[in-house]
Amino acid sequence: MTLPLAGLNIAVTRPREQAAQLAQRIAQAGGKAIVFPLLEIGPAADPQTLRALVSRLHEFDLAIFISPNAVRYGMAAIRELPAALKIASVGQGSARVLRELGVSGILAPQDRFDSEALLALPELQNVDGWRIAIFRGDGGRELLGDTLKARGASVEYAECYQRSKPQQDGAALLAAGPDAITVTSSEALGYLWDMFDEQGRAQLVAIPLFVQHERIAAAAQRQGWRVVTATAGGDDGLLEGLVAWAQNRKPA
Repeated sequence: MTLPLAGLNIAVTRPREQAAQLAQRIAQAGGKAIVFPLLEIGPAADPQTLRALVSRLHEFDLAIFISPNAVRYGMAAIRELPAALKIASVGQGSARVLRELGVSGILAPQDRFDSEALLALPELQNVDGWRIAIFRGDGGRELLGDTLKARGASVEYAECYQRSKPQQDGAALLAAGPDAITVTSSEALGYLWDMFDEQGRAQLVAIPLFVQHERIAAAAQRQGWRVVTATAGGDDGLLEGLVAWAQNRKPA
């Protein structure tokens, strides 16, 4: 039986430490993963500020983890969660890492995995007077915090990791002959775009692109990518999207 991704080169642009599982699943489906990280993840630039917030965590009603990286770096600083603290995550990937660390009763969206979906949950409609800590990387969208503040909550950000742009050669990516590229953040998409001149971009946009949010898809379409597919979240979503595309793809 022919494997669904047989003969296809798939670029995986997640940070290197998070790319292994998806690369392995692409290989199991018969494809070749081109690991080409567009972001590097490291500890927070100001760990003292993070430690100061963590020392007051018992004063908060809710802690929200934005991403699996926020869980890993945030929980490394927290070590033990206050018993009364409610826990939420933006996506099921973050919830899964929390469960692996022994955390239960996690509030998380079941379908779409973004701030909008979390904010739509009934449990977060009446937060007037709550104190909420949002564990995230440096910077990022303010929608979640701003909306919770508008609902009457007091919000503090716990920046527990930082992202940086790795030194990569876009020409090397094109030379590897990717049949498809996966990108999982708007920031990474911007870094990828900035690697190329006009001629390189003309080659880049001809490669099918797989992303995990309509917001990233819209940004890619503005750049001029010809085929952009927004998949469901996590490795499962990306792999399902890639397999469906491969099955419908006409041989070159």
